[in-house]
Amino acid sequence: MKKEMTCEPGKWIPCALQYHKEGSLHRMLHVPKNEKIPIALLQKVKKAKMGGEIHNNGYRIPITLKLKRRANLVKTLDRFT
Repeated sequence: MKKEMTCEPGKWIPCALQYHKEGSLHRMLHVPKNEKIPIALLQKVKKAKMGGEIHNNGYRIPITLKLKRRANLVKTLDRFT
């Protein structure tokens, strides 16, 4: 059974990062850890349909719900910096 995330009102960032695996989006998108993920690539992920695929650096990347959610979180957190 999956544990439900309970967050305090207005404290959603620590709650969202609680189950975050460092470098997971980099691995999924085949981007080296020392490079920043291009915004254009995140836009491609956002616009792609579930079950489809995008291409990056010669790799075919299948679009999954987890990939879309991770990309959306990165775009959201990028606005805070």
